[in-house]
Amino acid sequence: MTTIGILLDIPEPYGSELRDRRASYGDDQAEFVPTHVTLLPPTEVDDEVLPEIEEHLGKVAGATSPFRMLLAGTGTFLPVSPVVFVQISRGLAECEALEAKVRDGVLERELQFPYHPHVTVAHDLDEPSLELAMRDLADYQAEFDLDRLKLYEQCPEGNWRVLREFAFEDPGD
Repeated sequence: MTTIGILLDIPEPYGSELRDRRASYGDDQAEFVPTHVTLLPPTEVDDEVLPEIEEHLGKVAGATSPFRMLLAGTGTFLPVSPVVFVQISRGLAECEALEAKVRDGVLERELQFPYHPHVTVAHDLDEPSLELAMRDLADYQAEFDLDRLKLYEQCPEGNWRVLREFAFEDPGD
């Protein structure tokens, strides 16, 4: 069995900037988790199914156009979950459509919570740390283009490594 995740990486310099901020709030996951928008949360799969998953993701990416994302301000899932995140102000509909395509076929699964695209910057921290993250990034903004999704594998040490990237192609081309 392999634990996979499918993500939209936040590009540099924003990815490192938000990861450093996450670490500064005391979130140990900053060391292991790249800055991202989740398309499929950690999911255990049989190793034999990986080629089928890769084929599926290739088709999804091939039918997806690159898009622009704007991150702006913060939000939280409190009181349901101790998470502070940077909000997606532009590109939200594209993320939702992409997630629905990814979580279909061979990757069809139920989610614990309804899908809400975001970039986590603090998770499982005490209330003062979560409040600090909310205030600190309240005025945060970053705008960039996204042109690929990535299939990640969780390593035994807890960190994540890229197994494969899938570039978006404009279906109109």
